[in-house]
Amino acid sequence: MINQKLLNPQSIAIIGASSDVHKPGGKLLKNLLESNFKGNVYVVNPKETEIQGIKCFEKVEDLPETDCAILAIAAKYCVAAVDALAYKKNTRGFIIISAGFSEENKDGAELEHKIVKIINEVGGSLIGPNCTGFLNINYTGAFDTPVPVLNPRGVDFVTGSGATAVFIKEYGISNGLSFNSVWAVGNSAQIGIEDVLEYWDETFTDKSSRVKMIYMEKVGNPNKLLKHASSLVRKGCKIAAIKSGNSKAGSRAASSHTGALATSDVAVNALFRKAGIVRCYNREELATVCAVFMHPDVKGKNIAVITHAGGPAVMLTDVLSDNGLEIPQISGEAAKELLSHLYAGSSVANPIDFLATGTAEQLGKIIDYCETKFDNIDAMCVIFGSPGLFPNWDVYNVLDEKMKICKKPIFPVLPSIINVKDEIHDFIFNKKRINFPEECVFGNALAKVVNVPKPQAENAKLPEIDIAAIRNVIENCENGYLGLTEIRTLLDAANIPRKQEVGVKTETDAVNFARKVGYPLVMKVVGPVHKSDVGGVVLDVNDEETVVREFNRLIKIQETTAVEIYPMLSGTEIFIGASRDANFGHLILCGLGGIFVEILKDVQSSLSPVNIDEAHEMISRLRGYKIIKGIRGKEPVNENLFAEIITKVSALVQAAPEIAEMDLNPLLGSAANVVAVDARIRIEK
Repeated sequence: MINQKLLNPQSIAIIGASSDVHKPGGKLLKNLLESNFKGNVYVVNPKETEIQGIKCFEKVEDLPETDCAILAIAAKYCVAAVDALAYKKNTRGFIIISAGFSEENKDGAELEHKIVKIINEVGGSLIGPNCTGFLNINYTGAFDTPVPVLNPRGVDFVTGSGATAVFIKEYGISNGLSFNSVWAVGNSAQIGIEDVLEYWDETFTDKSSRVKMIYMEKVGNPNKLLKHASSLVRKGCKIAAIKSGNSKAGSRAASSHTGALATSDVAVNALFRKAGIVRCYNREELATVCAVFMHPDVKGKNIAVITHAGGPAVMLTDVLSDNGLEIPQISGEAAKELLSHLYAGSSVANPIDFLATGTAEQLGKIIDYCETKFDNIDAMCVIFGSPGLFPNWDVYNVLDEKMKICKKPIFPVLPSIINVKDEIHDFIFNKKRINFPEECVFGNALAKVVNVPKPQAENAKLPEIDIAAIRNVIENCENGYLGLTEIRTLLDAANIPRKQEVGVKTETDAVNFARKVGYPLVMKVVGPVHKSDVGGVVLDVNDEETVVREFNRLIKIQETTAVEIYPMLSGTEIFIGASRDANFGHLILCGLGGIFVEILKDVQSSLSPVNIDEAHEMISRLRGYKIIKGIRGKEPVNENLFAEIITKVSALVQAAPEIAEMDLNPLLGSAANVVAVDARIRIEK
């Protein structure tokens, strides 16, 4: 647990304070003195006797006992200062804004290690080093600006980048987004983003902020993040996050389809979905999603677009529709009645366009009808700017009043940030409202919020499997790809339906199997990774002559150790895979199978364990979902069986974490059955 002397100190010392407010030590003190802090403030600087009206101490040893210390001195002096504060001054809260630690070199990392060791020994808490600081309702311990006016219901924001925090605050504040706390954790030497989430979760009450914002460049502890983020969401919080550093350059090369698809960024997406986090990709999107969070929940997907300007309404409608939201047509007697209150030429079909000459009174009527008379509307977006001919005071006053009384959420899109800047300033800073100045940015954010899945169940229920048989295979095999016999044993132990095949090494065995089971048959090489690429797959084998000819051709292909032969099955090719990430654990994937895994990359993923509900959700997100459902007379895939096998693969890798990569590709799916036709499993103990 984070020490309360960091969060609510009664005394704070700034080490390296300055009279120059253009230096971090000076700005720190200025921000602290201008904040809500009511306790004792001490400053240390060997060159001064008084700084910004505060008596100055020459060295740390001269200080009285102090709860919290903020260090703005060179890295090489920090260890001694922390030592004196921790052991002699009973300090338990530390913020180190100084740079020159692990982000710079090994010597800096060693200094950082020594500092953390001291703070841990006394049960203290550290933010930083190499950060801009921390602020909450109790005090501002940061040197950056802007310093937001804090609101207990505002956003709790944790970031690994202080500069990013500055830019997000600037964008958010200027559009009306409020903050409750800002944690710029810098190097996260002791307290990282996951630790802050843990604190928010374990201290959550009815008075806590319901909106959490995260900027992170690494996921240090995925399990901890998942546990506390999903717990917060289940408690009623909403979380939006950026995870940067997701370029393809960071993905590893892999031999299997699953390995190539299961990049770290895919794992991050899976983690965020499992936790119920809205993933964002830039500062504007992150702030906008959190601004949507600050409004009442949208209970459905039916949106009314209310506008006096056709173009922005069309663009917003396109964005919402393209992202799965509905702009339902409004018709009937109530629609005709509303139209009678508007100027000629207006339209209420949705978008509801009441023209550039539309009045505040007409806007109020439209909102009232959407609130009480149009049952097919769940939320309203109001686009209202100005060409500069007249002010908008009355319009924005009506909008504010309706937002107070309407149960359906109303989202203001007020784009005229120059023409009616005074009215918008009043709307944001006096009426305490949020503006969404760009309709498409808002539309994408709203769609992400409405479409975010609920977090995973706290305890995922997996199917029962034969764990003893699985462990016997794993404990008695070598690293590398398993043989056919071992694969069959694992699939059978996990109750995964598979084709009944044999691996033959002689022409005689191939002919005997063909005579026993009949035709048509499939013949495949055993050994090469990509069988199709080496001509190692033969379909529709219908006679003994072909069996003999193809066996003798296949067995000669380089790296081939045997020829697999089995009765030919039919159905839609689908895919299930698993890949182990050293940081995230096993990623479970599904999609359309065969060569289409590589070509279309229509694959969805989730982190193991995957329960049956998550499996169905993965399948339904596939772009080719209509193929699974059956299209143009084509037989559908049994979706229930498909989902069940996904959970069985998840159960298998839970029992055998040594499985590094696993492909079931393809499985053949029909209305009656889903059967694994080809499987590869690589073990890495």
